[in-house]
Amino acid sequence: EDLSRIFWVLSLPVITLLYLTIPDCRRRFWKRWFILTFFMSAAWISAFTYVLVWMVTIVGETLAIPETVMGLTLLAAGTSIPDTVASVLVAREGKGDMAMSNIVGSNVFDMLCLGLPWFIRTAFLDRSLPLQVNSSGLTYTSVSLLISIVFVFLAVHLNSWKLDKKLGALCLIMY
Repeated sequence: EDLSRIFWVLSLPVITLLYLTIPDCRRRFWKRWFILTFFMSAAWISAFTYVLVWMVTIVGETLAIPETVMGLTLLAAGTSIPDTVASVLVAREGKGDMAMSNIVGSNVFDMLCLGLPWFIRTAFLDRSLPLQVNSSGLTYTSVSLLISIVFVFLAVHLNSWKLDKKLGALCLIMY
């Protein structure tokens, strides 16, 4: 109980900030403001993600750990855990199709969002110069994401579009 109180006190500034900036569209007064709620939530997720990556970069530089290693381990695990928890929760409710959709959707979203900032920069902001990308692990990351998407689609197709223990174990091993 003391630990939960400490956690509540530490998270109070963030909770207050979110409460003041994101309309609660579950309430009658804010019911028609759901689009603003969506975009404000996305903005805050982006801001928290930026700070998370920034802090992980600082920790990696402090401990002399390369960015690629930090990105492929700590950040990858940190961003995959919420997806995993969501997939497990819906699978336990008997909604295996939603669990698989979450897995596939997450990887497809990662692939699409990987190129979106570069597309915006080169198509709309600065057409004159090519974009310099400073990442030695980008090719590995892109190829591994693409292979995982193809693998999941192929595995589900070969299993007659049914999620069972065999397919679940295979996905877990390959993940």
